[in-house]
Amino acid sequence: MALAAAITALEALFGTRFTQTRPEREAHGHSEAWFPLTPPDAVVYPETTEEVAALMKICAAEGVPVTGWGAGTSLEGHALPLKGGITVDFTRMNRIVDLSAEDRLVRIQPGLTREELNTELRATGLFFPVDPGANATLGGMASTRASGTTTVRYGTMRDNVAALEVVLADGRVIRTGSGAAKSASGYDLTALFLGAEGTLGLITELTLRLHGQPEAISSAVCAFDTLEAAVETVQTTIQMGIPMARIEFVDEEVARIFNAINGTHLPEKPNLMIEFHGSEATVAEDSRRFGEVVAEMGGADFQWATTTEDRNRLWKMRHGAYLSCLASRPGSMGLITDVCVPISRLPEAVERGREMIARAGLVGPILGHVGDGNFHAILLLERGNASELAKAKEVAHDLAHMALEMGGTITGEHGIGAGKRGLMAAEHAAAWQVMGQIKAALDPQGLLNPGKIVPGPEDAA
Repeated sequence: MALAAAITALEALFGTRFTQTRPEREAHGHSEAWFPLTPPDAVVYPETTEEVAALMKICAAEGVPVTGWGAGTSLEGHALPLKGGITVDFTRMNRIVDLSAEDRLVRIQPGLTREELNTELRATGLFFPVDPGANATLGGMASTRASGTTTVRYGTMRDNVAALEVVLADGRVIRTGSGAAKSASGYDLTALFLGAEGTLGLITELTLRLHGQPEAISSAVCAFDTLEAAVETVQTTIQMGIPMARIEFVDEEVARIFNAINGTHLPEKPNLMIEFHGSEATVAEDSRRFGEVVAEMGGADFQWATTTEDRNRLWKMRHGAYLSCLASRPGSMGLITDVCVPISRLPEAVERGREMIARAGLVGPILGHVGDGNFHAILLLERGNASELAKAKEVAHDLAHMALEMGGTITGEHGIGAGKRGLMAAEHAAAWQVMGQIKAALDPQGLLNPGKIVPGPEDAA
């Protein structure tokens, strides 16, 4: 009866922007990875903060769960409504609210995607640098504390969000942060909501830090006989103070897949993909110095992407690695997992990961961000094969514990969602219970994205 009352009130409030049709519900009940279909009871498309606040007040009064939805590109089932209820689709809240080029700040609604934002910024000489690969919504990127290929130079969403507007579980609207370059005023509530995956509030506005578009860009690919040599090259480059904008690696299996799917001619070895940003002079000098380091470390088959088209092709290929891997095993689905370790431990972690995958009898190409010790294993599974899925889950579990043993974390950028919540106690110990206390304080009914991140009744000792 509580759900029925909420549905009646929401339908009256949103009209045609409220739906319970099966296609809409199913579209908001699937993910890009292995998770089963989990549709909500209804989907709502708000257009203003006031509408989101009114929605939350209705759902709080009736005790109905609420889950936020952006582009649906997350890989750990973050936006799946595990307890049903209402999914709030933010795609109609996609405007730029205010742009201050002088302060290098932009205020936006959460449904705007990163590519849409950068298209609008093109004439200003500014851009937003966080690039997770997928054309995700910026609200979703904030909620998952996203990062990606440019982290080594520009940081993650944590470093590039200055302020937020958030609707809390009881419908209150708060603002966190400011347009100032820094602040020592009170708790950092902006950081609290970044990476909270919609469990503490619904983000309805973001103030983002922008960066100057580089005058010149230079990209390249080079191969190494071992991943150890590739990592040593990166460590030496960092120690020399050469500023990299992107520094990625793919293993030999991914190189083979790229060649087969994209028609490239990469050596079937560990490959580094590198990019430099800056002035014409600094990019030329950085590229030259990096080339010298590569030669000293035994790198070979250096291929520079000399045109914009070549660079775009290179990074499109890298960002499309997941789809290329799926295409390499027709009809497969992916269980994609990521961990992050200290950079010095990355070669060992990757090698141990490859051994785990081989022992399980699975196919699992590996690639990642060598500049920050984060790597991804794309475990390719036959659809409907319960045995392979069980083995893949075990491998993902073992990879996470390996990362913790090495002083790392169970996820560098994919987040927790529904997939890694069971590993949170192993990483955070008593701090996980503190996260639960924060959740209880802000959302005492447990309505916001339930079943994600924090401990619940099923986790009680």
